[in-house]
Amino acid sequence: MKISMLGYMGSGKTTIGKELADRLKVKFIDLDEWIEMKNEISITEIFKSQGEIRFRKSERDALVEILDQNDDFVLALGGGTPAYYDNIQLINEKTTSIYLRMSPSELVQRLSSETELRPLLSHLNAEDMPEFIAKHLFDRRSFYDQAKITVDLKNKTVVEIVDEIIRALPHP
Repeated sequence: MKISMLGYMGSGKTTIGKELADRLKVKFIDLDEWIEMKNEISITEIFKSQGEIRFRKSERDALVEILDQNDDFVLALGGGTPAYYDNIQLINEKTTSIYLRMSPSELVQRLSSETELRPLLSHLNAEDMPEFIAKHLFDRRSFYDQAKITVDLKNKTVVEIVDEIIRALPHP
């Protein structure tokens, strides 16, 4: 089974994805790490030196390469991946997509200490972050809502979330 984890940055796609992959005994792939490996440069540096458009092209190429694999996997997507090109259609065609849903206030709380690690947030001050995240999440929500499975993360542990995902997965 091929599974893709969707959600806004900071929603736990990597943490939950790793645990899910471990429980399902399949490999885990982080799309951002794959892009960094292929480009031999960090995502932050791609944004700084080449811009977001070039990053989205690299992201699309990496996504296609990963989805064309024959192996089963859990893939943690970038927060914006579903919103560009026809990525969400491709993701849904080739994988079971899972949206990890969090509220804007939960995301602000989680991301407020990570702005320097997040290229899209690095230019923001603390007062502007709630509005930016709420608007950004609103813009991407229509793509996230196309996921095959949605899991609300509020007040749940990683184990509880993974248990809920496993119950929701289609069983052959």
